[in-house]
Order: sequence, then C-alpha cells, then structure tokens
Amino acid sequence: MQDGRAPIVKNRTPAAIQITAEQLLREAQERQETAFRAPQQRVEDFEELQEYRGRKRKEYEERIRRTRGSIKEWLQYANWEASQNEIARSRSIFERALDVDPRSTQLWLSYTEMELKSRNVQHARNLFDRAVTLIPRIDQLWYKYVYLEELLQNVPGARQVFERWMHWEPDDKAWQAYIKLEERYQELDRASALYERWVAVRPEPRVWDKWGKFEEGRGRPDKAREVFQAALEFYGDDKEQVTKAQAVFSAFAKMETRLKEYERARVIYKFALDGIPRTDSASLYASYTKFEKQHGTRSSVENTVYVKRRIQYVEELQHNAQNYDVWFDYTRLEESIYQDGTTLEEQDAARGRVREVYERAVAQVPPGSEKKHWRRYIFLWLNYALFEEIEVKDFTRAREIYQATIKLVPHKVFTFAKLWVMFAKFEIRRHDLGTARKILGTAIGMCPKEALFKGYIDLEIELREFDRARALYQKYLEFDPANSSAWAKYAELETQLQDFPRARAVFELGVTQELHMPEVLWKAYIDFEVEEGDRELARSLYERLVSLSGNLKVWVSYAMFEAEPIPIPRDERDEEEEDEEERKVVPGDPILARHVFERGYQAQKSKGLKQERVALLEVWKNFERKYGTPEEVAKVDAMMPATAVRRNIDKETGQVIEDWEFVFPDDQQENNPSSFKFMQMARAWKMAQDVGKDDTTA
Repeated sequence: MQDGRAPIVKNRTPAAIQITAEQLLREAQERQETAFRAPQQRVEDFEELQEYRGRKRKEYEERIRRTRGSIKEWLQYANWEASQNEIARSRSIFERALDVDPRSTQLWLSYTEMELKSRNVQHARNLFDRAVTLIPRIDQLWYKYVYLEELLQNVPGARQVFERWMHWEPDDKAWQAYIKLEERYQELDRASALYERWVAVRPEPRVWDKWGKFEEGRGRPDKAREVFQAALEFYGDDKEQVTKAQAVFSAFAKMETRLKEYERARVIYKFALDGIPRTDSASLYASYTKFEKQHGTRSSVENTVYVKRRIQYVEELQHNAQNYDVWFDYTRLEESIYQDGTTLEEQDAARGRVREVYERAVAQVPPGSEKKHWRRYIFLWLNYALFEEIEVKDFTRAREIYQATIKLVPHKVFTFAKLWVMFAKFEIRRHDLGTARKILGTAIGMCPKEALFKGYIDLEIELREFDRARALYQKYLEFDPANSSAWAKYAELETQLQDFPRARAVFELGVTQELHMPEVLWKAYIDFEVEEGDRELARSLYERLVSLSGNLKVWVSYAMFEAEPIPIPRDERDEEEEDEEERKVVPGDPILARHVFERGYQAQKSKGLKQERVALLEVWKNFERKYGTPEEVAKVDAMMPATAVRRNIDKETGQVIEDWEFVFPDDQQENNPSSFKFMQMARAWKMAQDVGKDDTTA
C-alpha cells in the first residue's frame, strides 16, 4: 500500500483457479482450532478423593481470599461442599459469607435452599427466622417462609409468620396472600378481620372495593353495605375526598345492581354525581349511562345522555370559552331538554338552565371590532330571542334581548341587517307596526346598508304599502345610485303595479348613471321592452348598448333578438290573453339578424379581436343552420379562419418561439388579393380531386 491508500491492481484478468464462497466457508471451518477441554478425572480410592477435595478447597479458599466481597465465589464454594455431602462444611462457608454480607438476599435464599435439599427443615426455619428479623423489608423471604410452613401443614405457624409480617405494614400483595391463606382453610371471619385491618393501614378505594366484594361473595350483602357505608363516612362530604371515592361509589352501585336493587343503585349514582365536579367524573358517568341503558326507563336514559354531553361541552369550553360552535351545540342541547320536559317542574328547571347557558354564551364578547369575529356570536343573541319568543312566550324578555343586542353592536364600525330586520318582524308579530318601522328607520339613519333597504322594502311590499316602498327605493338609490340591481328591482316593482311609463322612466334614469354592473340594468330594460312587445324601442336600446360597449355578447344577443319572435304589443292584447301561457307573437326577421351578425363581425374585426370573431362566427354558423339556407351556411363556413404558426426568435434567449394565430380569409383577400385568388383555385382543385377519388372508389 502507498500512503495508506488501496493498492493499484494492474492485472485484472481472472485467476486460473476460481474459489467459490462455499469453499471459503468450508476451509474456514476446517482450519478452526478445537476448543480446550479439561481432561476427565477418575477417582479410584478414598485417598485420591481426599486429595481432590483438598485441592479444590485450596482453590476456593484462594479465590475468596482474593475477592472476599464477591458473593458469587462464596456461593460456588458452599454449593460445591454441599454437592460433596459435606453439609457441615457448606453450612460453615455460608456462615462465613453472612459475616461478609449479612443483607444479601441471594445468600440467604441459597443457604435455606441447601438446608431444605438436605432435609434439615428445622435449620431452614431458623434461617428464615434470622433472615426476616435481619431484613424484614424483603418480601421474597417472607413468602418463602410462609410457603415452607404451609407446606409442612403448619397453618398456625404460617399464620404466626404472617402476623409478624403484617406488623411491618407490607404492600397489598402481602395482605392478599394472608387473606387467601385464610380463605383456603375456610377461615372467612379471620379474612374479614384482615380486611378491616388492611383498610385501617391503607384506606384506599380499591381496598374498600375488595372488602365489599369479599363480603358479597360470602353471601353477606348487609355486611357489604356496611363496608361501603363505612367507606363513604370515612371520605366525608369534602369535594376532593368525594372525588377520590369515585371507585367506592361505582363499586357500591354495581353491587346493588347485581343484587337487583336498581333504585338503591340509582340513588347512589345520583348522590355521587351531585357531589363530584362534572369535569372529574367521566368514568362514573359512563358507568351510570350503562346502568340506565340496561335498567332505566326511556326518560332516565335520555337524561343520562344529556348529562354526559353537557359534561363534554363544559370541558371543551374550558379550553376555549369563545368557541361559538360549541355554545350553539350546548344551547341546542338544553333547548331539546326543555322541549322534552313533561312536568311543569322539569320545564321550569330546564328553562332556567337554557337561560343560564345563553347568558354565559353571550357574555363571551369577541375581542376587537372586526366584523368577522362577530358573525357567529351575533346568532347567539338571535337564537336567545327566538327561544324566549317561540318556546317560552316571554315577549317582554325577547324585546329586551333585541334591545341589548342593538346596544352592544358597534354600529359606527359595522352592523348586522339581520338583527334589525328580525327585531322589526318581531314587533310586527306583536302587532306593533309603528315600532317596527321606527326600528328600520333608525337602522337606515344610523348605518345605511343594502341589506337593510332590501329588508325594509320587502316588508312594505308584503304589507302592500307600495307608496312607502317607492319612497324607500328613492332613498335607496340616493344612497347607492351605482347599484344596478336596485334600479332593476325598482322598475320591476313599477311593472308589477302596471305603471309601465313610470317603469320606463326608472330604466331611462338608471342607464344614465355610472353603474357598477350596467349590463344587469340594460338586460332588464331590454327584457322589459320585449315583454311590452315594442320591438322598435328594444332595437333602439340594443343600438345604444352596442354603441356604448360593443361587446361580443351584446351583438349575439342583438342578433338573436331580431331572429326570435316576441309578444305582440300590450295595447293590442286582449285581457284574456294576459293569463294564457301561449300568447300571440310577432315573428322575427332572420335577414335583420344576419345584418346584425355582419355588423358585429365587422366591429370585432375593426378592433382586431380575433378570438371574439371566431366565437361570433360559431354562433352565426349555428344561426344559419337553424334559419338560413345551405348557401348561407357555406358562406359563413368560408369565413372561418385557419390556424397558422408564426415562429419568432426571442432576442434575450435566442430561442425560437412558436405563436399560433388565426388567419381569416377576408384578411388575406384585403392584404394579398392575387395570392388569395390563387389559393382559392388551389383549394377548389384539391376538393375536385378528392371528389374524383371518392367516385372511383365507389
């Protein structure tokens, strides 16, 4: 290798003898050295045995001398002596080891195991006694000790060991083991006394639960009830303690359910749920819901579901009090409970809850003065007012809610037309028309808005107060003269009132304004004249409109107007014909329509709008197919453009750019008349050739 780099291989030809991976693995296996195995020794007589034992003892003594604190070495030495049936020596070694580390659990267990294997039961008992006296917090030693005594059928001795152990207040498994011992020997009264001592040491809900189930299992339900009642008395009435005792309430109620005491169980559940905060009792509510579904009536099941959903909404609102969607769901829930109430007491309680929820909801005023933050919030007030008006029939309270809402909204910044209109309609339902008009008038004077004018005008039209509606339209147009829809609606009102000159005057005044969407008003004006059957006035309107805009859609609409029939003039109609679906019409004139298409085509051509020319020709072609002759269709078809590719070189990048464009025959004829005639002759010759080939094939 050179400078730590890989060697340069000059000869890359394959070797004559190739070696496979299988061969490499086989050779590696064959060349492995065999592991060292100690030679087997055979002891022929007692002297050799003594020599062997002396040599091994010397080795072990040397090892524990070097590593005196290693329990592993001591255990190997002692177990070897035990294997040689030198129990006294093994016991001596264990004692020496205990002098080194008297708190080694492994050492004590190995020592007792050696004694038991040697059938020295009394020695093992003495060792367990010494061990639990020295290290009483090691549960494994106690379990071994108790197992030994029970194995020897010394139940009083095992009970005595357990009593010693219980003085140290061990964990729950030790108490359960003691209780199971008493149960195995049918000492149920002793087991019950042990449960009582256990709850005195650890008064936790699960211990009370186990005790109650034990008493129930032995057929003493009264004693089980006493246990649970003692547990509830122990925890008291403090909210924190009652919350901690949820498991006790649940176990108590489930026991009563198993005993088919459903009313007792229901009382226990309700007592617990009344004392525990709703946010901390989800599991208890789940148990109560399951109980009611199995053993309750329809109303009780519904109430349980309502309570569960109420808890869910409260938890969500604790995270975000201005989540108005949750408030809507919460109020709808309470309103449904109010509607489902059967007795007066239930309805009164439900009404109070509904009002409480609405008051809490409307108290969450949106921050800032942006309307988008208020859009959802304002509907809480409106729903509140509707609830008081429709469900409760408290009209005074509903009026107060509307008034409070109007005072709350910053009308100088923004307003809500729906609020004002609903307030006015409420007063109309209360047969107070003057107050309703005063409300809408105040709204228009304080914060004029399109929706307010529309709502007020619709209200007056419904009341058949057309003069008031006209006055409102005048104020509406003074407020927003550029609103095309307002002009069209005003004229529509006059048309419905059969005041056609007034409607025409409104249209004329409107089209002279600077409008936001003038096409809306022009279309309404033209449709009005068409409905009146006055084709000349409608044609004059189209002429004015094409002179103003010249839009493609206007030319197409103008041409179709000339081609399609319209009703006869209104003064020539009979009164009976007004109500008939099929009225007499005046047919259209396709020649005039074709003339309009030609004018529109020339107008688009003069403006250089090729896309619009193509679109107009497509409509014109469809028109000729419907109203014209094949010659007219062919004429329009000959005016259709061809697509051509124009290649330009970009000066910045130097790349060739292809532009697709339309080439119209009339443009070519005007620009190159000679080449256009030549191209026409070539096209005719090509068409003749194609026709000849078709005839020959046939």
